[in-house]
Amino acid sequence: MSLVLDPVAQDLLFREARTANTFTDEQVTDEQVQAIYDLVKYGPTAFNQTPLRVVLVRSEEARARLLPHMSEGNRAKTGTAPLVAILAADNEFHEELPRLLPHFPQAKDVFFSERSTRESNAGMNSALQAAYFIVGVRAAGLAAGPMTGFDFAGVQKEFLDDDHTPLMIVNIGRPGEDASLPRLPRLDYDDVVTTV
Repeated sequence: MSLVLDPVAQDLLFREARTANTFTDEQVTDEQVQAIYDLVKYGPTAFNQTPLRVVLVRSEEARARLLPHMSEGNRAKTGTAPLVAILAADNEFHEELPRLLPHFPQAKDVFFSERSTRESNAGMNSALQAAYFIVGVRAAGLAAGPMTGFDFAGVQKEFLDDDHTPLMIVNIGRPGEDASLPRLPRLDYDDVVTTV
């Protein structure tokens, strides 16, 4: 076999893992979220950037503030998910680079002094981190329901600030009955990979 990862773990993370639309009422603990983050923080990014920021929506008051910003098709499942996470890109991530890139602390000013450069880097690298986060949720034996069907400007105004750009909202929990749609097709290797 070409993969060293145990087939059971491969199934847990990819082949059997599904996007969930319904969840049980079992709570997702802070300890679980911390374990997820402590695993996925090691995923590679350019210049060791860590622009991903996570806002956990736990309280009923916060949930009530979020729901009006969700698209109609996402509102009910977001209202009943055990935990909702707003994933955002910190466009001022470069302020952390001297600590995260101690062998090249001047990278903060050499490469990221312009806001447009920071925004494009924050978008790409936080998207990578968001993907790691979803795989981490699966590694915890939970299911994720990532969504981009929401009012981005409304969520930013309600929960973030001008330096943070929302990427996606992720419902998290144990999948309920009929939580997922049938598996959709994927492209084959030859459709995606070319050799030059």
